[in-house]
Amino acid sequence: MAKRTMNKRYSVLRLAACMAVLLPLAACQKTPAEPAPLAGARIGGPFTLIDQDGKPYSSTALAGRYSILYFGYTFCPDACPTDMQVLGKAMRQFDAANPAKSAKVQPVFITIDPARDTPAALKQFVGAFYPRLIGLTGTDAQIAAVAKEYATTYRKQPAAAGSSNYLMDHQRTAILFGPDGKPIALLPIDANADAVVADLEKWVA
Repeated sequence: MAKRTMNKRYSVLRLAACMAVLLPLAACQKTPAEPAPLAGARIGGPFTLIDQDGKPYSSTALAGRYSILYFGYTFCPDACPTDMQVLGKAMRQFDAANPAKSAKVQPVFITIDPARDTPAALKQFVGAFYPRLIGLTGTDAQIAAVAKEYATTYRKQPAAAGSSNYLMDHQRTAILFGPDGKPIALLPIDANADAVVADLEKWVA
């Protein structure tokens, strides 16, 4: 009986020793991080445009920071103001909930209508939605080149007879880029601010 008790005690001690070795190893094994939805996509590139203060603005200013790029125009009757309201609200919520992370994010609005979107027009527009939102314009050729690099399309609609007003067809996408300038994800600005904040919390380190 004593021998059986000793064998049982030995087995228990041996099992405990094995667990002591295996548990630290298991703790060191991390679940692989979820890949970014846009990982590997050929979106983005260097650019130099003009900001809402009339000063040159280079994409190098975004290096080391997360950025959100949206292409639109200030004369847009509904889509752009709605999307900027959502983005502005999301950024304010992010500021309040996680100021350290939010400080790493720079939202940028790039016009697709440089003929009308002067720096002054952009300054009034972006200032209405979020204080850190940067507005950028340039020549037609510059905007076309940047839009191509960032995989966005737009088209000017013909003005109605007897009118000089016109609309612009364009994609409604807000793309989150990482500090290395690589695309991470499309932010759900077509949903609501809470959904945008959830994605920012998920991807901004």
